[in-house]
Amino acid sequence: MVVDAFTGEPFRGNPAGVVFLEQAKDDAWMQAFAAEMKHAETAYLLPEGEGFHLRWFTPVHEVDLCGHATLASAHALWETGRLPLPSPARFRTRSGELTARLVDGGIEMDFPAEPPVEERDVPQGMLEALKLKPMFVGRNRMDYLLEVESEDAVRSLDPDFRRLATIGTRGFIVTARSHTPGIDFISRFFAPAFGIDEDPVTGSAHCCLAPYWSAKLGKVEMVGYQASPRGGTVGVIHRGDRVALIGKAVTVLKGTIPA
Repeated sequence: MVVDAFTGEPFRGNPAGVVFLEQAKDDAWMQAFAAEMKHAETAYLLPEGEGFHLRWFTPVHEVDLCGHATLASAHALWETGRLPLPSPARFRTRSGELTARLVDGGIEMDFPAEPPVEERDVPQGMLEALKLKPMFVGRNRMDYLLEVESEDAVRSLDPDFRRLATIGTRGFIVTARSHTPGIDFISRFFAPAFGIDEDPVTGSAHCCLAPYWSAKLGKVEMVGYQASPRGGTVGVIHRGDRVALIGKAVTVLKGTIPA
């Protein structure tokens, strides 16, 4: 299946491949199929106990955490009847157990908080590749986070992706406070070293953005907008060492894979 996540409209938000496995596949097969799909993430689901073993692959790497493909997976499980409504979806992943449940605003996922720690010694060439002068630079176990002065500065970014790909990290979150009514903060996410120049909507980046903006804005519940060309909205609730990510999803393609 192909599911557009963090959107209620087809062809917006972030597309993810969702593959239901009847038996385990080797890593090389999963990586090759993810490269064939060419989506930012392809999720693989294998029934396990009362839940599912879930893994995520970009076109070139397996990753430790992915929000939009988890959202897409939960949506696909309920839509296909593999998981009866309104049972919560439970996933065993490289980032521990993750859960998803239906709520009024769509699907709410329980993820780990991944706050950034201020980074003063930034890698050589990173700011030049991003073409910006940040107000703050931080890093968590996966990504750099950079705050800039305005929403317009986020929207107008035009990074040097080839140069950015040489810096040893998964990705780069660039963010600013939003001036758009109903939106608290805006962001974009770049991960060229993982085969994704710009990710349309990145759930795992909001595990970093939620604690960061919660501390700055003094709010627990917020709405973020990821300003990629496709665009998408992520509701967040900061709950200490956990973050709730809330969004919608829509199926755009169904099919089978030859054995």
